[in-house]
Amino acid sequence: MIFKKFIFALAFLAIIFTAKAQDTTQQIIPNKYNSLAQQEKPYVILISLDGFKWDLAEKYQAKNLLKIKETGASAKYLKPSYPSLTFPNHYTIATGMYPSHHGIVDNIFYDKKTARTYKNSDKSTALDSTFYGGKPLWTLAEEQEMLSAVFFWPGSEASNNNIRPTYYYKYNEITPLQQRIGVVSDWLHLPAEKRPHLIALYFPQVDKAAHKFTADSEQTKEAVNVVDEAVGKLMQVAKETNLPVNFVILSDHGMAAVDNLNTIPLPKAIDREEFVVPPGTSILHLYAKDKKYIKPTYKALKLEAKDYEVYLANRIPKRWKYNKKNDKFDRIGDMILVPKLPKVFSTIGIKPEIGQHGFDPANPAMHAIFYATGPNFKSAYQINAFENIHVYPLIAEILGLPYTHKIDGKKKVLAPILK
Repeated sequence: MIFKKFIFALAFLAIIFTAKAQDTTQQIIPNKYNSLAQQEKPYVILISLDGFKWDLAEKYQAKNLLKIKETGASAKYLKPSYPSLTFPNHYTIATGMYPSHHGIVDNIFYDKKTARTYKNSDKSTALDSTFYGGKPLWTLAEEQEMLSAVFFWPGSEASNNNIRPTYYYKYNEITPLQQRIGVVSDWLHLPAEKRPHLIALYFPQVDKAAHKFTADSEQTKEAVNVVDEAVGKLMQVAKETNLPVNFVILSDHGMAAVDNLNTIPLPKAIDREEFVVPPGTSILHLYAKDKKYIKPTYKALKLEAKDYEVYLANRIPKRWKYNKKNDKFDRIGDMILVPKLPKVFSTIGIKPEIGQHGFDPANPAMHAIFYATGPNFKSAYQINAFENIHVYPLIAEILGLPYTHKIDGKKKVLAPILK
């Protein structure tokens, strides 16, 4: 009994320490107000369900999402951008630009100009605004005197032209869903001049479960039900305000089960003295320290390659919008290696999780979801699959936010789902 009490005390202290180590307070930019014109605009709540594969709502009978699909607007599936990874695709949704154009080309990549490695898990780079191109939706709104609020969205903590959302949170994994729902309720009950018209939320539960146990697991089923319940509660919160609130619910990518036992090691043809090789499972970037190493290494890799494809930067498939011609910030490797499913790379001695993504967006396992409902959307209206670059102009149109900078998304693609 004494031992059990001791273990419980240690666990409790660990929770307290973790909470103190992570900043869970709301960040508020002072002296910000909606202009009178913006106060008359509708509202958009953008929700990302990370890793929610296109067929999971039906598979696990997510009643709230299925109701939105049935009564609102939806797509057969949402096609991610290449590579189908979390940070590149969340920032694509936020900017309407392909990863090769906004600069976040992977979760981990090497920036040749600064000789720095970007890691989405490293705050020193993940919060560094110099890595982020484009103009996120929250920046577009704030520039036009419309307030925005973000509760965890990759890229939202980094300023864009010294602009951040009026209300935002630093990412942590201890703020419960119920508290997040309560915060959204609080935002929607603020006075008109302080009430955000764009709210973005990020839920990681499905992605975490599917990585660890695959998308076909009981754990993923449970995670789907958890986020589905949260969506239902958010919709009820919005309904009670009587405000013209629109919901756009989507995911960044799907998930595939991989062979995480028989992984591909770093190919023998690659000399780490000659190349910078950031870790990866579904894509490996090779950055040559001297261009003279590219051609001979490429030839050697082509002879050695069995469970993966080798591409020179200028010969990466055009459909991915990811080759040398598209690489605005020169951050894609001089060569990339792409494994053939179910194979994945393991180059740093760590066993990958059994669920992985980052593969060709054409692969059905990578397909994501798109559901929308609210006063600006048609009812019971389904369209064919589309690329996630087109979400940006859709939300900008609903909120009445004009833009003049160049993006990849096109307003006409999703115009049919609007009233």
